[in-house]
Amino acid sequence: MSLPLLMFILMFVVGFIIKLPISLGMMVASITYFIFKPGQAATVDIVANLFCSQIYVQYVMIAIPMFVFSANIMNSGKVTDKLFYWAQTLVGRWKGGLGHVNVLASLIFSGMTGAATADVAGLGMMEIDAMRKSGYDDGFSCAITAASATIGPIFPPSIPMVLYATAAGVSVGSLFLGGIIPGVLLAVALMAYVAIIAKKRNYPSERIDITILQWIFLTLRSLPALLVPIILLVGIYTGIVTATEAGALAGVWGLLVSVFLYRSLGWKEFRKILVASAKMTGITTLMLGAAFPFSYIITYEKIPMIISELLLGFSTNKYLFLFIINIAFLILGCFMNATVIMVVFAPMIIPAAQALGIDLVHLGVVIVLNIMIGLSTPPYGALLFMTSAISGVSLTKIIKEILPMILAMIVVLFLITYFPQLVLAIPNRF
Repeated sequence: MSLPLLMFILMFVVGFIIKLPISLGMMVASITYFIFKPGQAATVDIVANLFCSQIYVQYVMIAIPMFVFSANIMNSGKVTDKLFYWAQTLVGRWKGGLGHVNVLASLIFSGMTGAATADVAGLGMMEIDAMRKSGYDDGFSCAITAASATIGPIFPPSIPMVLYATAAGVSVGSLFLGGIIPGVLLAVALMAYVAIIAKKRNYPSERIDITILQWIFLTLRSLPALLVPIILLVGIYTGIVTATEAGALAGVWGLLVSVFLYRSLGWKEFRKILVASAKMTGITTLMLGAAFPFSYIITYEKIPMIISELLLGFSTNKYLFLFIINIAFLILGCFMNATVIMVVFAPMIIPAAQALGIDLVHLGVVIVLNIMIGLSTPPYGALLFMTSAISGVSLTKIIKEILPMILAMIVVLFLITYFPQLVLAIPNRF
């Protein structure tokens, strides 16, 4: 191993140990590499030029701030309130009704935002408060809120899938379609667990006093929000809009629904949405900016090829390869941001996956689900900290309750890993 590469790895590890922000840690590691690397083959100028040219041609990345804006619109426009109540009319009567509502509302909301953190921020406090009032344990309420939020980036649209599509050179639309069945399976698995716990702990069902006519009216009022994922997917696959334009369409649609249909968004709230969206876009852009030179150095040092040769030398069995990938990305998802994983680490295993004949759309959905499970996995899962912060419930209580839910999600992960048609059935029909 060369000295520049050794210093590069060392500085990144040190940054991680001393808890530097991950983007700053990557910047420090990259700068250290350029300082120690002689010659003109790897310089800051080359990386900057490549970064600018890549961003220019990969305009699908513009979809990310669009989906961020859409998520903030849905949260601030009170759309979440109506979706939560609509879900309650469907499954609230079941034993442990609000637990089922929590999962179903997350599945519906994921079709509009594509981000797990947006789900927790938008629906989280509402779901936890409602469950508290009905006598659910605080730890369970927070745990199911965090676990159900993982559906967000699996069911289309999905911000991590946009990043993977850019790194792997696959269709964003195919990835979106590939996430439909896994997203539904994830919801079914979590609802099955809720049903078991509700019976064991005697959690209540919810009495919903609503006539059929009132339910039809409520459904019609909720329909514009429920149609978002359908509009996006139909638009992409009919060629009416690109994936980037679909992101913009989601934001505009959410804005129109909130302002003109629900009349719940004023100028003051709209200004806050713009500021929040700009901040989140800035954070994502900084992460991408730090990840690009980091990824360039890894590519320049031929690390993906080395890893590919090591993996293929270890075994040419694609099922064992997928098992190793699951373990690796589950661990990465516990500690790192999805942006970094998609830009830096996912491209490392693509050559080996292609050599083994693994479909890259299938691989992308598997990787995204791994990362999302990592967000809920102790001790560093980001969704655990978010739910703890918004609810005031200790991490210890949440972790105790979420472990069986993580097991249920891992079962779904291995199903889609070893039965690729669960991912590819819908994309292959288009």
